[in-house]
Amino acid sequence: MIGLWDTTGNEVVKALAAERRSAGGVASGMALTLIVVVDEKRVREAEAAATIAAAAHPCRLLVVVRSEVERDRNRLDAEIVVGGRLGPCEAVVTRMYGRLALHAESVVMPLLVPDVPVVTWWHGEPPAEIATDFLGVVADRRITDSAQAADPIAALRERACDYAPGDTDLAWTRITPWRTLVAGAFDTTQARVTEATVVAPRTDPTAALMCGWLSARLGIEPVWEHTDEFPRMREVQLRCANGDELTLTRDDSVAVFRRTGQEDRTLPLVRRPLGDELAEELRRLDADQVYAEALGATAGLTGLDQRAPQRVHVWKDPATAQRAEAGVTAHAGATANE
Repeated sequence: MIGLWDTTGNEVVKALAAERRSAGGVASGMALTLIVVVDEKRVREAEAAATIAAAAHPCRLLVVVRSEVERDRNRLDAEIVVGGRLGPCEAVVTRMYGRLALHAESVVMPLLVPDVPVVTWWHGEPPAEIATDFLGVVADRRITDSAQAADPIAALRERACDYAPGDTDLAWTRITPWRTLVAGAFDTTQARVTEATVVAPRTDPTAALMCGWLSARLGIEPVWEHTDEFPRMREVQLRCANGDELTLTRDDSVAVFRRTGQEDRTLPLVRRPLGDELAEELRRLDADQVYAEALGATAGLTGLDQRAPQRVHVWKDPATAQRAEAGVTAHAGATANE
């Protein structure tokens, strides 16, 4: 590992090239560049997930940690690891302070692997508009996690309004096992589904996307039955035109599948590590049309997959926005005291 403190972007590029030469063929054949935007307190968690994903998809990992944007002095610290603790990848962990943090692309762009796709993953609450973050604009695929937001359901609606082909969300990835089991239930029947019920907490984004997926695929309006007894989606119930009822109920790491006229079956339904979820999203680098349809049905929007895949960067200075908000609050307080 090479550590560079209070350095420059050029020095980071030179140090990475030197480390690659030193490592020889350990980290050749990069399939993509993975940019991770994360807060300092969650860096290790993001690195652990990226290590799992890199085992299946050798990549150059660029971790971007932005801090203290109002700091008077700009500073860049970097760690460079090639074929080390982060698995079969080239990793550069950059910590940016001051106004430099608002221009992370000036450091990241020279580090992108030529002629391979770029994926940006926000491990934390993503920007309301991805176009305000150049690291999202430059990416071919963009991975968010609405479950990290204070209001996950509102965050999903934001994702729908801001959607461009190439976007995805880890809440969608988490229902892949559910969708596999539900779809597999119809391998032996052609019966049409007329009703559906999803049992889950009211703040569960996976349940919202499951309802959207069922609506988009089956042309029905699922009922979301709220429950506070379980921390995540508990059950999916389907009723068919021929009178059959199908129920998939989660119980820890398994699901019990019940169907009219058949014995109950126990099927695996394991909650996967974050790294496995990330690896799944890195398997496909084209637009996910099924996700777009499910997200659109969730938010009541259509034609998401027909939008332009390219975004135009919209400059936004969070420091200025915070000062303006503070000024408005102070003015309102002074007015109230008069």
